[in-house]
Amino acid sequence: MSVRKLVCTAAVAAFLVTVTPPAGAVEQSQPDQADALPFAPATQVWATRTLSAQPGQQQPQFLRLDISQLTPRFVTSDSPATVKITGKIVNVGDRKVSDIVLRLERGESLDTEDDLRKALREPAAAEFVQPKFTEVADELEPGQQKDFTLEVPLRGPEPTSLAIDKPGIYPILANINGKPDYGGQARLAALSTLLPVLGVPGGETKGKPGAPAKLTVLWPVADRPRLVRLGGEGQSELVDDELATSLSATGRLYGLLQAYEEAIASMSTSMCLAIDPDLLRTVQAMSTGYRVRGGGEGRGRAEAKLWLDRLKFAVTGRCVVALPYADADLVALNRAKLATMRTLALTDGPKLIQQILGVQPLPDFVWPEDGVLDQPTFDELATPLPEQKYAGMKAVLLDPTGLADAPGTGPVGIGGQHPVTAVKIDSMVSDALQGSGSRPRTLSGVTTPVENQPVSVQNALSVLVYRAGWQGDGRNVVVTPPRRWNAPLSEMTEFLSAAQRLLGSGYAAQTSLEELTKATPSVTTAKIAYPPEAGAREISAPVADSVTRQSVELSGVVAAMQQEDSEHASPADLAGPLWLGLLRAMSGAWRANEEGARSASYISQAELNSLTGMVAVTPPASPILLGSGDSPIPVTITNKLDVRVTVRIVLADTPGIRKLDLADQVLPARGERVVRVPVEVLRSGRFPVNVRLTTPEGVALGDTVKLEVSSSAYGTITVIVTVIAAIALVLLSGRRIYKRVRARNGEGGGEAPSIENVTPEKSSA
Repeated sequence: MSVRKLVCTAAVAAFLVTVTPPAGAVEQSQPDQADALPFAPATQVWATRTLSAQPGQQQPQFLRLDISQLTPRFVTSDSPATVKITGKIVNVGDRKVSDIVLRLERGESLDTEDDLRKALREPAAAEFVQPKFTEVADELEPGQQKDFTLEVPLRGPEPTSLAIDKPGIYPILANINGKPDYGGQARLAALSTLLPVLGVPGGETKGKPGAPAKLTVLWPVADRPRLVRLGGEGQSELVDDELATSLSATGRLYGLLQAYEEAIASMSTSMCLAIDPDLLRTVQAMSTGYRVRGGGEGRGRAEAKLWLDRLKFAVTGRCVVALPYADADLVALNRAKLATMRTLALTDGPKLIQQILGVQPLPDFVWPEDGVLDQPTFDELATPLPEQKYAGMKAVLLDPTGLADAPGTGPVGIGGQHPVTAVKIDSMVSDALQGSGSRPRTLSGVTTPVENQPVSVQNALSVLVYRAGWQGDGRNVVVTPPRRWNAPLSEMTEFLSAAQRLLGSGYAAQTSLEELTKATPSVTTAKIAYPPEAGAREISAPVADSVTRQSVELSGVVAAMQQEDSEHASPADLAGPLWLGLLRAMSGAWRANEEGARSASYISQAELNSLTGMVAVTPPASPILLGSGDSPIPVTITNKLDVRVTVRIVLADTPGIRKLDLADQVLPARGERVVRVPVEVLRSGRFPVNVRLTTPEGVALGDTVKLEVSSSAYGTITVIVTVIAAIALVLLSGRRIYKRVRARNGEGGGEAPSIENVTPEKSSA
């Protein structure tokens, strides 16, 4: 199948001149020699980028160079004898540019691994051979563009020749010069990359090393989480409908699968698919019809079904690896002490892949995000959990930066109570593939946003040729493209085609991932190392804290549920999708993407609220009248879930009403009950009483409902106080009457004297 042309969204570095350049700063014959500026990095050959001349400077950009094709990408003895580039030049400035010329330059061969690594970080010098310029356009007005094709000989005495006479990895530079109005002739745009030459057409060919490189490719099929909830046909809900595009004939996931299908026949042993189970579940839901959150019906049903059917056929009898569910960040889960969720991330995925695709993933194997783990997480993953049917991690795929005391390229052993075999990623090839495709890189003080740019594989292809053709020595080369690789199909095909040519010519040999995981490690004393920069990219603490709170709530709700009978749902049926939703909020796709992580956390919280809202107090239609001071308040509670739920009725403190004890209530599945809540009214009047439900562990269920309660009766305490007061009044009144009677009968209670015994006093004279 022919390789498609890469639609040109091309890499460009704008090298600019000031309105009046310094005298002597630029020579007309060699306009790019005096004030050489850093070139566009070759890690993304075709990506659009703009760089200022110096950090912090703002200079106008005049031209943009878009490269649509470079042929050949990998030179062998049977390749064409010329290098051809096609593309266009666009005037993106505010003035006319005249005398626009182009040439292809090259630097000296990069002979060591250090030279290559340096070239991946900062483009190598490419002025060793400088052929003459070729005119592209007389002038371009602002907004105008001009297509071009430049073809130069690989070798020979021609003035445009690259003069390559021996195999090597060569830096090359497409250099555009022009003269803006009010300025002098200078380099206005440039593109730097690497060109691997394994054999010179009509000349020398690189000899094969003593032992071929052992090539293994782990091909990722993953995406960021998009599923909100699963439902019946047409009822599942997604965050957006971007997957419909990705699964279509021009989409990213379609391209990943097609590139794999084209290569698997000749790379059946060395290739292995790494699949995110959450993506698989999402596509399966799409294939039966779905809705988009806040929108209408999704448009990708047919594309999802076709893609899923093709994937099932492609993986039959092939190597498959299960990524953690939703590509969960295992280190972040461990730091948040979400052990149950961490285990779920590793156990649910393999079962789902086997269920949907009918293939058994590589057992007890883990490929963590960024290829790194910290020591506590590693120890937890390696520990078997029989009660959770988790056998423990037996093999792990790690970046070399995640290991210490691990020489060589082969598998190494990490000792401890539960030994683990660590397979090492080839970081130079894999990092070149990643380029800045998922991590922003800073060059010359300018941070380049890269998430939406197409990723080139030209440098990775060059490094792979170097590994096989120059190093060989039987080394292991384990290649892992970025998890959510967004390269065009043509770029993926170019890389895999180069790998097939190396395998076919004997420079490399196929090695299966399973063979590496079962190999006897030559070193058994390797140690885990966790780079500080990896920690800086973890899921943020606020998001992790939110997920932790939600997990506590969900655990409390599950503890209050009981299955009604075999015909009804079990608590796990209801809680399972919510646990998976929490894993989506902790996905490694959100590393360095705080907004995406927070959005996923909000979605999982909304789904949890939807579950707890199914058990609630039903507001009464009218105020509640109490006939006496000890009359109970009738409260209607409803359970819309398909399980029994134990609830606790909670009354807020209300002046004038005293709460009495009430046992927890069991609500039947999809049932309703009226519960008479005992209270004591302390005074007559009208009271607003707030009522809510919780689980026995205190997790809130439903919303708080305000009840209007009216009572004209006195409460028991009021009656008792009144009776006591009446008795006291009677006693006091009786005592007073008694005292008056005694006073009337004489002091001390003796007999009163008669009138006859009283002798009148004699009056004095």
